[in-house]
Amino acid sequence: MDAAPNPRRRIVVGVTGGIAAYKAVQVVRELVLAGHDVHVVATEAALRFVGAPTFEAISRNRIETDLYEGVAEVRHVALGQSADVIVIAPATANTIARLAAGLADDLLTNTVLASRAPLVLAPAMHTEMWQNPATVANVATLRERGAVIVGPATGQLTGNDSGPGRMEEPEVIVAATLQAAGAASSLATVQDFSGRRVVITAGGTREPLDPVRFLGNRSSGRQGVALASAARNRGADVVLITAHLEVEPPDGVSLVPVGTALELQVAVTDAAASADLVIMAAAVADYRPERTSDAKIKKGQAHEGLSLELVQNPDILADLAAHRSPGVTLVGFAAETEPDDERLIETARQKLRRKGCDYLVLNRVGWSTGFASERNEVMMLDSAGDIVMTAAGAKDSVADRILDRLA
Repeated sequence: MDAAPNPRRRIVVGVTGGIAAYKAVQVVRELVLAGHDVHVVATEAALRFVGAPTFEAISRNRIETDLYEGVAEVRHVALGQSADVIVIAPATANTIARLAAGLADDLLTNTVLASRAPLVLAPAMHTEMWQNPATVANVATLRERGAVIVGPATGQLTGNDSGPGRMEEPEVIVAATLQAAGAASSLATVQDFSGRRVVITAGGTREPLDPVRFLGNRSSGRQGVALASAARNRGADVVLITAHLEVEPPDGVSLVPVGTALELQVAVTDAAASADLVIMAAAVADYRPERTSDAKIKKGQAHEGLSLELVQNPDILADLAAHRSPGVTLVGFAAETEPDDERLIETARQKLRRKGCDYLVLNRVGWSTGFASERNEVMMLDSAGDIVMTAAGAKDSVADRILDRLA
């Protein structure tokens, strides 16, 4: 059955003074094309980058800029009171600081302060500003108050700079805005996983060398956590098996913490016995030390260096595929560093044949991509090796695209 059409929403788009303001035009355009009533509130600095006629032509509404216009209509309050959602893109460090402090010294901050609508922020600034302790604290404050922070992405910034601070792409911001408004066009608002038991693994396993050290990997667990949150939102009974995470797991799911690959194998085998869907998103160590020292290994114990004997861990995904109950759908993940697209896809197809799972989600990883990032770019292959879905963007958006296909 097709989902019901999305209701028309009144959306306020705040635009502040950063070079990324040009991307806000596309945000407005996509929201209008989706059928929503869009009102742009721009700061004076924003209009130094993009002119008012552009926003008015794209939004099909008069642009709002002046705190002291429309006083008789109490416009500075009415805009916020009537909004179904407010999104600010770009959100500069200055605007984030003012919002965190509860200031209301222009029309945009007045609108936010006078609204009970969800607030979505798409930060954009130089890396040093994003990582400054003041900005970190301000963002944490706004998150605690319920603001949705989209990005920032990592990439080329103004000039020769590159790093975290680049504003997320318009489609990602639009998806987060509609999700916050309860009007997402994807199946994320539909309870299409209601009654299903979904088991998801997330994070990176750690294989101890001694009580202090371990062999691990750079997985943050963000993608697995995003999948668990999305499945919960779509009505699933979720069991989240967590190795090491660098993000907080979602509320409303059953948590099973593990440390090593062997511990994860026991937990997921047990949980899969009653599952309808198993998604193996954790980064599992292929090898573990043959012996683990009960005491810290001292530098002076070895004259020239330290040699480690490693043994292979079991192939958990292949074992699940070989012994699963009828009706269980099994999804694996493959993180690869292969730079050539054709060889990357062939590597995934070979892994599919070895593992025997129903789907394989493939993503390329590297020093600055995939792991420890808020974004992901994936291909999803079915058991025949055909690419059935591609997705790129914030990991929560990618999670919903994966579940769309599985639904």
